[in-house]
Amino acid sequence: MATAPISNSQPVDLSSALTSKRDVLHSRLRELESVIVAYSGGVDSAYLAHAAHTVLGTHALAIIADSASLSRRHLREAIAFAATQSIPLVTVATAELASEDYARNDATRCFHCKDELFTVMEQYRAAHGFDAIAYGVNVDDQGDFRPGQRAAREHHVLAPLLDAGLGKSEIRELANQAGLRVWDKPASACLSSRIEYGRAVTPEALRVVEQGEDALRALGFRQYRVRHHGDIVRIEIAREEIARALSLEMAGQFAAIFKKLGFKFVTLDLEGFRSGSMNSLLPVDELKQRRA
Repeated sequence: MATAPISNSQPVDLSSALTSKRDVLHSRLRELESVIVAYSGGVDSAYLAHAAHTVLGTHALAIIADSASLSRRHLREAIAFAATQSIPLVTVATAELASEDYARNDATRCFHCKDELFTVMEQYRAAHGFDAIAYGVNVDDQGDFRPGQRAAREHHVLAPLLDAGLGKSEIRELANQAGLRVWDKPASACLSSRIEYGRAVTPEALRVVEQGEDALRALGFRQYRVRHHGDIVRIEIAREEIARALSLEMAGQFAAIFKKLGFKFVTLDLEGFRSGSMNSLLPVDELKQRRA
């Protein structure tokens, strides 16, 4: 679920409880002689990569997967952040779209994505002699529908942020204190998560979503999603920004942008942005089953 950033971008004094959690994280990382961090450029994985680099130096490596489901802008930003922090980074190619299990886009899609990612990372780990793989799952992720966590367990991927008891707002606060520019970066999942369940994930559908979201960014919106429902696009805008979207002028711009991308009907979701809104289309029984 998305987490609102704390209220300012200045370094803050950490509470003793948060300092203790940070120390637990560092201790957990220090137990490893070397580690590869699954890195996406989001706040959680960026802070974990920073912490691992702080503790282990060159014995920590970040790996980012360059796939069709990662927007080009997010890839560029992730690479730039790692360079700014001098975090060793390797880009690997993943081929989840080649898997029918992934492309059919049912409730297990995220599992197949992470299964592909961790398989590639495990091959790299074994070839280069790293001790372990870690990823940025945290306390708040435990209450959401995230099949990728099952893939992480099956691949024995470590969860240092979770082990330290850190939630998303705490990770943002630690990132702010560390002077990391990503501390208030809006939450963002992969482009495939924008496509309704049961509709095939294709390069064309991902391209349309990416171009639509780039257009919303160009209009000055900060937190948004382009939800692909075939002929219908459902635009989600953060509630604090939605008043600006509710004008005839903006409606005209939305219509022009998204009809040019091939949608027949252009809609604005009046509930605003919420992370994982596609999950509301899944039957409750299936959600419960997939959490296991």
